[in-house]
Amino acid sequence: MSRHVLVIGAGVIGLMSAYHLRRRGFAVTVLEREGADRGSGEHAPASYGNAGMIVPSHFVPLAAPGVVAQGLRWMADPKSPFYVRPRLSSDLLTWGWRFWRAGTAAHVRASAPLLLTLNLASRDEYVALDDELGGGIGFERLGLTMLCATQHALEEEAKVAEMARALGGGAEVLDAAAVRALEPGIELNVVGGVHFPDDAHLDPGALMRALQARLQADGVEFRFGARVVGFELGDRGVRGVTVRPSGGVDETVTGDEVVLAAGAWTGRIARLAGLSLPMQPGKGYTMTLESPSQRLSVPSILTEARVAVTRMGERLRIGGTMELGGFDEGANDLRVRGIVEAARRYFPRLTEVELAEPPRWHGFRPLSPDGLPYLGRSRRVPNLTVASGHGMMGLSLAPITGKLVGEVVAGEEPSLPIGAMSVERF
Repeated sequence: MSRHVLVIGAGVIGLMSAYHLRRRGFAVTVLEREGADRGSGEHAPASYGNAGMIVPSHFVPLAAPGVVAQGLRWMADPKSPFYVRPRLSSDLLTWGWRFWRAGTAAHVRASAPLLLTLNLASRDEYVALDDELGGGIGFERLGLTMLCATQHALEEEAKVAEMARALGGGAEVLDAAAVRALEPGIELNVVGGVHFPDDAHLDPGALMRALQARLQADGVEFRFGARVVGFELGDRGVRGVTVRPSGGVDETVTGDEVVLAAGAWTGRIARLAGLSLPMQPGKGYTMTLESPSQRLSVPSILTEARVAVTRMGERLRIGGTMELGGFDEGANDLRVRGIVEAARRYFPRLTEVELAEPPRWHGFRPLSPDGLPYLGRSRRVPNLTVASGHGMMGLSLAPITGKLVGEVVAGEEPSLPIGAMSVERF
């Protein structure tokens, strides 16, 4: 009889974990707090509403030199890419202190090779997955361009390009004419950019729908509307997971192994098992233009504004901001306004009307203090494996994370080093 694994969370990390576990012969049940229609509307999970970027270019962890200072400067601007809602929270203070401690050049040097390796491996996994799913997820390998409106930003990005090349990645610094040659027919207010040819992109909603359908066809059970409210613990770890169905009574679900992949809610759930996983929810916003007047060929990031722009078929998705305000589900119109104004600065032919009308989304990314995911078994709860804290790279790192989860649960030596992502490193 095959061993039974409970996967907590039906986001992209949870689904990729379930995919690799099922391929290894495990019986898998996915427990998801949201309903079966979770992929629609402005409150859809981050796995659906994100910019769809697969980013080997993003090898510098979020906790890096200068990030705290820049964040403090941005705090004075209500439309800036970063905001911390003032509140008395010991969790936020502890997280912030650890984030500041991690923001060193030594941390970047140690983490950059790992993040690049993980992202490249994940991109290659997407190539195989796209083929297995028969296409239809919008996967394309066109690279990523960091668009720079100022010479200072271009010089800073050129330093990142130099780091990328030193690590074995690809990067090309472009002047304004070269950027326009890459995007003919698009009016751009830029002085140049850096193109990272190793990057790719896809349609996250299409990926999630196709992957869930494949898992259900392969016999994976989904329990929607099942919020985890507790664990039954024994000498060998988790004996059962207590869930509270929508409108129902508490129920205990049993399994041999548990994978905790609940996105921004992972820290809260981990506490129920006696684990401390420092994590903050970072709210982001996107809007999707159905038939825009300006549609980039290559996914781009508006460097100074920290806004991502991705073509998804005939649509254009624009998103950004990092808002640390707890689990407040409300939308901050000023943050959205900041994204709109940034888009118009870089793309002057985009009109106010088309930017005002598209459906908008906001959701939470799971942020660890050092910018690295939590990935591996817990020493305190031996049959519990954690896969979370990927920040803005959840979709990008999902396939390789799922593969590593499968290896860990199967008791195999991980195919890539995971020690730096230890669950109990803080």
